[in-house]
Amino acid sequence: MKLLSYTLADGTPSYGIVDGGKVRDAGDALRARYADLRAVLAADAVSELVSSDGDELALEALTLLPPVPNPDKILCIGLNYMSHIKETGRDKPKFPAIFTRYPSSLVGHGVPIVRPHVSKDFDYEGELAVVIGKPGRYIKPEDALDHVAGYTCFNDGTIRDYQIHTSQFWPGKSFDNTGSMGPWIVTPDEIGDIRAQTLTTRIDGGVEQQAGIDDLAISIPEIIAYCSTVTRLLPGDVIATGTPGGVGKFRKPQLYLVPGMVAEVEITGIGTLSNAVVDE
Repeated sequence: MKLLSYTLADGTPSYGIVDGGKVRDAGDALRARYADLRAVLAADAVSELVSSDGDELALEALTLLPPVPNPDKILCIGLNYMSHIKETGRDKPKFPAIFTRYPSSLVGHGVPIVRPHVSKDFDYEGELAVVIGKPGRYIKPEDALDHVAGYTCFNDGTIRDYQIHTSQFWPGKSFDNTGSMGPWIVTPDEIGDIRAQTLTTRIDGGVEQQAGIDDLAISIPEIIAYCSTVTRLLPGDVIATGTPGGVGKFRKPQLYLVPGMVAEVEITGIGTLSNAVVDE
């Protein structure tokens, strides 16, 4: 199943599922019970979307939001593909390097990402994001995938010069509207073994990053277990699992995003997240 959030033509926020080439809206009755997709996940009510009486909508008529527009937490894992670790000259980490983003830093599929006027070092980072469905604390690695609602594409857009102002990544990762997530969440039953999928990032159609999810230095179950040791994971929480080698900062010459470019993150079994670049 593919779950997505969006605004209707009149600006009303809503959510639904992709059914063939159309979107089946949740409808008034479901929205009255569950205000948003995060509430649906918290109530373990995803199956109710299948039988909703909402309208059938054209996908292209909707403005897509991040699939969970209001997560309690967005946790991002740095330096977690072996190819990216090698290009930075670092050693394989023993523990996940975790930083946070805020919901205001993300837009949905088809919505422009914004290069802030204070920097020209706007980089792309294609990633797989895990969305939590079942809450938990001190989750064991062998139980971790039971807590996953699904997977989505993520562009951890980064303002590189602000990222390196200090040892903390937060400034470079939290500018408004610099990252993106979507276009939808694909449930585990539909995607199968996530480790068998391939992530590709294209800039203006050129492949700049490509790696199998099995290249992760710290696995998804290990990441979930570690994060849940620190904080209780809640339905709708997002964990971005890291980016492969090929980011713009380490290319020769460097490749930074400028207005007019289009950044795409494609993951087999999920789909393609696409965003044009504009100036603030």
